[in-house]
Amino acid sequence: MRRLASFLLPLAGVLYPFVVYFGMDKVSPPMYALVLGAIWLIRAPALLRQPGGRWMVGAALAYCALLGFSGNESLLHWYPTLISALLLCAFGLSLKFGPPVVERIARVSEPDLPPHAVRYTRKVTWVWVGFFIFNGMTSALLSFYAPLSWWTLYNGLIAYFIMGALFGGEWLFRKRLRRRYEEPKREEA
Repeated sequence: MRRLASFLLPLAGVLYPFVVYFGMDKVSPPMYALVLGAIWLIRAPALLRQPGGRWMVGAALAYCALLGFSGNESLLHWYPTLISALLLCAFGLSLKFGPPVVERIARVSEPDLPPHAVRYTRKVTWVWVGFFIFNGMTSALLSFYAPLSWWTLYNGLIAYFIMGALFGGEWLFRKRLRRRYEEPKREEA
């Protein structure tokens, strides 16, 4: 059940723009709110143990309650913006109160990070902060001014291509950087 819960929320996020696009005239906003709220509640026990998890769960459930009680269809467009804002807060606050999110992730596989790697993870966390600002603003602007098809295209496809490019580019850069730091060690030996 725990594995399913950790898979369900990201899957709902990926599918959400398409579900809204294809189901907006078939499903009422309170039904979206009910399903989305249930998914967040299933995931809540794990999220509540993470830094900032209470705020994330609270904000998501407040959004679901607002959507459910108001029944306002235009609120459906704001979920991706909310998620970007929550992730921006999580990544941004981790830079202030530490350790940065990317450092925490890196320490799972490499608990004893060297100082240059710690500095690097901080810079990568800043890159993600920039992405979440850009993504949230783009999603908000599309919610206000663009047709549903543009909103769906960006939030359901383009945003994920950008994230994939960030992950891939960072992975390639990290491999190159790691080689640069390992070469002097080999020459000393």
